[in-house]
Amino acid sequence: MRRILIVDDAATVRMYHRNILEAAGYAVEEAVNGVEALEKALQAPFDLYVVDINMPKLDGYGFLRELRGQDFFQAPAIMVSTEAESSDHQQAYVAGANAYLVKPVKPDHLLTHVKLLIGVAA
Repeated sequence: MRRILIVDDAATVRMYHRNILEAAGYAVEEAVNGVEALEKALQAPFDLYVVDINMPKLDGYGFLRELRGQDFFQAPAIMVSTEAESSDHQQAYVAGANAYLVKPVKPDHLLTHVKLLIGVAA
């Protein structure tokens, strides 16, 4: 089963994304900031990361830069944020994101990107 890590400091957003992804058959774990996410990724890499930008301790950009600097399988990452400026998109791709979605994300839109990046849940 494909494993996805949701990284967001808002519990409601994590729950929303978790419900969408678990209903589609993915195994989901959560982290409240980039530091916790990096610790989890170092223990056992995931198949995909769904990452918010604005978080305490280590933001989404910092998390992706740290993650991309590690010497293990580099899973794709989807940056999901309320930030909608083109500079935010560009900064996300420079940090290592593979896709950029603006909140609130429609369930079918999120799942389309997940399936494109890692395939179906099986």
